[in-house]
Amino acid sequence: MTISVKAKPGSKVDLFAIDAAGQLTVKLKAPAQEGRANAYLTELFARELGIPKSAVTIVAGFTNPHKRLDIAVSEADYARFLDRVKTVSASGGS
Repeated sequence: MTISVKAKPGSKVDLFAIDAAGQLTVKLKAPAQEGRANAYLTELFARELGIPKSAVTIVAGFTNPHKRLDIAVSEADYARFLDRVKTVSASGGS
């Protein structure tokens, strides 16, 4: 499955959220230097979805905050992940 995400590197905390426009955003502690944020983004998605790092690939947006990722996960598992993100977003990120 291919998804779109907006990455915000250099944040104080790691946080998945849905912004006002309905876009999945990810705050990353990793800096946007030498591909660190991209590598961290794939690791974070893998950890949150319970899949291997090799199952998450950035296919577009390597130097842009707007990225497209290929993720080897079932639609049902991804939907559960989004439900968790929406719950956190609705509670103000706590």
